[in-house]
Amino acid sequence: MRYPDGTEAHIGDRVELWEGNVGVVVFSIDADEYSEAYPKDQWKEFLGSGVMILSEKAGLIHYKEPEATMRLLSREQS
Repeated sequence: MRYPDGTEAHIGDRVELWEGNVGVVVFSIDADEYSEAYPKDQWKEFLGSGVMILSEKAGLIHYKEPEATMRLLSREQS
């Protein structure tokens, strides 16, 4: 999945989903990146594509396409 600005989503990205709600990408099926807490074998077959974001106000949210209001705030450096 890509954010509205065209940047590809990656695990560890800190994003604003909508005003007042920030979250972190915990896995990206599209980029084949998964955190230890959210392993590939538990999610890929079930969801198929997209990213999972753990948000402060709404918990886990699966996105196949970005919300128009979504924006990348910061990216973990590897």
